[in-house]
Amino acid sequence: MSNCLSSLQSVTTSSSLISLPVVGADLGIREDQLQWILSAYALSSGCLLIPFGRLADLYGRRMIFIVGCVLQGAFALGCGFANDLVTIGVLRGFQGLGAAATIPASLGILAHAFPPGNARSLAFATFSAGQPLGGGVGFALGGLLTEFAPATWRSMFFVVAGLSVLCIAGALLLVERDRPSTEQDKRVDWLGAILVTAGLTLVVFVLSDGEVAPRQWSTPYIIALLVVGVVLTTAFFVWQWYLERPSVRETYSRWTPPPLMKISLWSRGNGRFAAMQCIVFFLMCAFQSWLLWTVLYYETYQNYTPVLSMIRMLPMIPAGILCNIFIGLLVGKIPGVVLIAIGCLCTGIAGLLFALINPAASYWAFGFPAAVLTVVGADFVFAGGSLFVAKLALPHEQSLAGGLFQTMAQLGIAFGCCY
Repeated sequence: MSNCLSSLQSVTTSSSLISLPVVGADLGIREDQLQWILSAYALSSGCLLIPFGRLADLYGRRMIFIVGCVLQGAFALGCGFANDLVTIGVLRGFQGLGAAATIPASLGILAHAFPPGNARSLAFATFSAGQPLGGGVGFALGGLLTEFAPATWRSMFFVVAGLSVLCIAGALLLVERDRPSTEQDKRVDWLGAILVTAGLTLVVFVLSDGEVAPRQWSTPYIIALLVVGVVLTTAFFVWQWYLERPSVRETYSRWTPPPLMKISLWSRGNGRFAAMQCIVFFLMCAFQSWLLWTVLYYETYQNYTPVLSMIRMLPMIPAGILCNIFIGLLVGKIPGVVLIAIGCLCTGIAGLLFALINPAASYWAFGFPAAVLTVVGADFVFAGGSLFVAKLALPHEQSLAGGLFQTMAQLGIAFGCCY
């Protein structure tokens, strides 16, 4: 139950998305800066999933899950009282720390509780069902509260804080305490954590701010930050490669802890692990771009109210739930590569429908099929990819592998917000 409630906290993203025009008008935020309300959350959660995944594997997934829920709820409450872009952007970034903790911990809890087989497939499908369900609920509540609640868009952040309390209660009552980690060396590669977090943060910041900087991409600080970000990210991979070398692992040193992310993990399954990471990155980039521009199209071009925009996104809820029921029942009978290929095709078609949309045409001609297809695509790839990654990871790597998968997904979302 706590894992499903954790997925339901995705309402914070979808509710923030549908209320963006209202937030911009209320706080005086320019349209080209509104994406920071979304990307700040995706950026912090995506860049910190790997360190939190490692901590969950070492010190207990249940404990890290609860810590993440506390962070999620506390900073969501703070967002409800924000009065300018800087404040809400910073608080959204800290709120992303909660997602960075709860997501890999949840995946680790599921992978540990269910051995490979139909039961695990159904468990992961149930977890994935919380994503579209939470997104759909976020669209519905976000639209209704933004238009009718006295506190408008702020009300949704208060709802997320309440959901976080439910998650904490569910974890305390229903999730068993973790057994001690079987790893002999329980040190954490803090240098690697700093390198990957700083590097990815700078790269995504540059991609988000490059077009709106004073001199756009030729602005000196944009160029400098991009170079530093690439150097730090490259240094992270080199450092991980060094820590994984047999000669280093055979000789104990206080300066060489176990790698935060084994480079060899990317070669698992004859390189299919790495291919899956690339697929989920680009798919979530396309999915988030579709969501962002669809809402802006409805509310700024068609001049629909948040409620009318929300109604046009509602088909995503039943489509997402039916998809995950289908995956849970038939994933053992259908090759995962087929599910993933169908998912990518559906998301691509959804994007084409809005690229070629006729504004004068009926909603049922373009908007409805796009809303159904985009969530089918994301769910097929997300659920199938999660199962695939869990299958390739070792027992003590489940949260880390799940965190890496989610990192690529969250970075895809951040990149999607940029464009």
